Amino acid sequence: MQKLALGLGVMAVVAAAFAAPGQFVALGCGIAAVGAGLVAYRRRGESGGRRLAGAGAMMLGGVGLALGGVRVVLTIATIAHLERMLA
Repeated sequence: MQKLALGLGVMAVVAAAFAAPGQFVALGCGIAAVGAGLVAYRRRGESGGRRLAGAGAMMLGGVGLALGGVRVVLTIATIAHLERMLA
């Protein structure tokens, strides 16, 4: 579970840097990484390193989610600005 969560977190951060559908992939992977990281972190029977990897995945997923959200907000603001400029 930890490897899946970390992979999703890295994918969310990397997808936020790509063009058009990247921000939406970042949002989806970020949400999935936070959820998988939470599941991995809450397993009491796992070793400390694995639980720490789950916490790190939650952090990476949150960063990817935030970056994707910022890109969506900036896109909407740009469209609104262009609409005002052309009207």
